[in-house]
Amino acid sequence: MKPNLADAFDFSGKHVFVAGGSSGINLAIGEAFARLGARVALASRSPERVEAAAAGLRDLGAEAAGFSADVRDPEAIRAALGGAAERFGPIDVLISGAAGNFLAPATGMSANGFRTVVDIDLNGTFNVLRGAHEFLRKPGAAILNISAPQSINPTAFQAHVCAAKAGVDMVTRVGALEWGGAGVRVNSVVPGPIDGTEGMDRLAPTEASRKAVTDSVPLGRFGTPQEIADCCLWLSSPMAAYVSGAIIPVDGGWSLGGASSLGKGF
Repeated sequence: MKPNLADAFDFSGKHVFVAGGSSGINLAIGEAFARLGARVALASRSPERVEAAAAGLRDLGAEAAGFSADVRDPEAIRAALGGAAERFGPIDVLISGAAGNFLAPATGMSANGFRTVVDIDLNGTFNVLRGAHEFLRKPGAAILNISAPQSINPTAFQAHVCAAKAGVDMVTRVGALEWGGAGVRVNSVVPGPIDGTEGMDRLAPTEASRKAVTDSVPLGRFGTPQEIADCCLWLSSPMAAYVSGAIIPVDGGWSLGGASSLGKGF
């Protein structure tokens, strides 16, 4: 029997771990869970930034802690996950959202630049999921990988991100296959153009480029971090108990072709 809506979105006492959680979309996700009673652990490279973000969650009345770890370092992220589990118990919801990006044509991108984005986005996602496995609540855990429209549509000046995020979505699908037997669900959330984020500021830094993006979105506007958080809340709730291995765009229809149609518009 399905719980009512109030019970379905009551995360009181649940442990939510957010990798890459000190800013932007990922922090908004952490804040959304915190407001609904979750105990939230944030992980990010900068000790100062992640502690400041955790302090902000505590100001909301949540139990929260920050852990400094680089997702590119398997041992460091595993130690952060273990420390969070020791403090808050098994992980009920795991958000893997660390990402890197910059604009560059394939012929103008260094091997190191390509490698760095793949290392953060794809290898980092694997490191987070592999490191978290022993600390997940089984059955019952929900894993959400934060992907990108570039995983679906080829996008000019984004060869590194297209490759990395396509890999992230395949890691999602394989995780759903391999871990479903333990009662662990794995899904990807694909944010479209989200206003007020570092990534969007880099990809569309001018009014002209912002208008080009807006015009390419069927709904005709940027999204908000809260709209991504709302999808994550639903996917982590009993209302989505039979959803696993899904790649879910939250993008106003952008992935239907708008991302690719920009072409050289940037």
